[in-house]
Amino acid sequence: MTGVGFMKLDLLRGSAIQLVRGATFALAAMALALPAVSPVFAADDHPSSEPVIPEGATRVDHTNDVFGPDPSYEEKPYSPDAQFEIYGNKKPAPTPRPLLELGRKIYTGGPFEEGIDIVGEKNLVYPRLSIFGDWKTALEYNDNGNDERGHIATTLNLDIDLGITATERIHAFVQPLEQADVTRYEFFGDDEDGFDEAINGNLETLFFEGDVGAIMTGLTNEEQDFDLPIAFGLTPFFFQNGIWVDEVIIGGATSIVAKNSPMLTISNMDFTFFFGLDNVENPNILDAEGVREEHDLDVYGMAGFVEATEGYYEFGIGRIEGHDDFDDQSFNSLTLAYSSRYGSWLSNSVRGVWSFGQDRANNQEQTVDGFALLVENSFITHKPSTLIPYANFFVGIDKPAPLIDATGLLKNTGITFESGGLQGFPKLDDSANDTFGGAIGIQYLFNLDQQIVAEVATNQVIGGFDLGRKARDDEYAVGLRYQLPIAPTWILRADAIYGIRTNNEDVRGARLEMRYKF
Repeated sequence: MTGVGFMKLDLLRGSAIQLVRGATFALAAMALALPAVSPVFAADDHPSSEPVIPEGATRVDHTNDVFGPDPSYEEKPYSPDAQFEIYGNKKPAPTPRPLLELGRKIYTGGPFEEGIDIVGEKNLVYPRLSIFGDWKTALEYNDNGNDERGHIATTLNLDIDLGITATERIHAFVQPLEQADVTRYEFFGDDEDGFDEAINGNLETLFFEGDVGAIMTGLTNEEQDFDLPIAFGLTPFFFQNGIWVDEVIIGGATSIVAKNSPMLTISNMDFTFFFGLDNVENPNILDAEGVREEHDLDVYGMAGFVEATEGYYEFGIGRIEGHDDFDDQSFNSLTLAYSSRYGSWLSNSVRGVWSFGQDRANNQEQTVDGFALLVENSFITHKPSTLIPYANFFVGIDKPAPLIDATGLLKNTGITFESGGLQGFPKLDDSANDTFGGAIGIQYLFNLDQQIVAEVATNQVIGGFDLGRKARDDEYAVGLRYQLPIAPTWILRADAIYGIRTNNEDVRGARLEMRYKF
């Protein structure tokens, strides 16, 4: 609780004490002023000594035999181990600590040091710096049909967090061992080239995050009655589980948060307005060399969610605005999703993404245009937290696409549609461009100490074989994943996939990864 919170609590506590004291003195004065007389009852008003027994109840005679003295622990000293046994011998789980922690630590107990009055006594500064992230190294065999490779790859993810006040911070993210590719050593393949370093000193994200209401409270020394979160800089955005938006852009956002409507039975709703002026990518907009364009595209839009009708609505509207050679690839995007649980057997999400409004010059073919419907289902079993069968389906008409993302719409459909590797791990086509299909699988978490996922999937094309489509013809795949935490900071993971592609080379891959978290 902040200092402001403690001050409010002290004022309330003092007011309550004064109120109780005043009431007590008033009652005492009234009692002293009344004459000392004995109460007089009418014959009918005198309380009966016999209780009234309601119909259907039986009176039981009182006996002292059912009562005993309170327990005595004089000969049983306090034992912490015995207290743990009462709750199934559960103990605090060991968690990894950041690589560097300066100032106030995160997720620790108090008491905390006092804040510094720099931007106002009602928004005190608590300086802190932490560096955390993970280091992943994997042995991978990847066969993407026309490219077969074996390598050891490694990457390092570093989050750098500079905390200022309780609501304001500056955050950065770097990947010093990764550029377009990751640092790796290739030991066989069609184009084996040995050791390939990808040293990178660039900032992947660098943004400020805070709340205008808290900032104004500190600067004016007066409590504000609104919250207005903001973020700007090289900022990550993630909407609808990353399906509609999952990208780092140079831009910003602000949100209207934690609203409700009793009249409409809405318990909670948020609205976020965002924009991006550079570093904007879409998987369907490519430059002359077939690389995703990122410098001549702008984006702006709104995303929101509403909790109502025993479910969760998500929605968004946005526009990609192209410039120079890409001005005719501008397009609009709408999305709507609804998630809910039905009875005690099904959790379901239905999501639609509509891309429209692109007007190409010289009657060129559209790169983004169409509609995708995604349906995600997970079934509730007798082990609802650990045994989870799932069945996800999709259909895509023409060329739908996310608003901004480096990958396609189907990355969450199943493990065979996502590239979980460090360097070119095979997958089915994830674009949903003129295709339909799905993934059926089962996830088992044992005693919440390991994970195994098994899946079968298909990607069926609409309209037959087409060299211009990302999925030229029908695709089928089986996938496996296994994860095991071998220490609080170490995770072992294994993946395997075999994909059959009609009228194209099959794909297959296997990988073994060690991940160190800090």
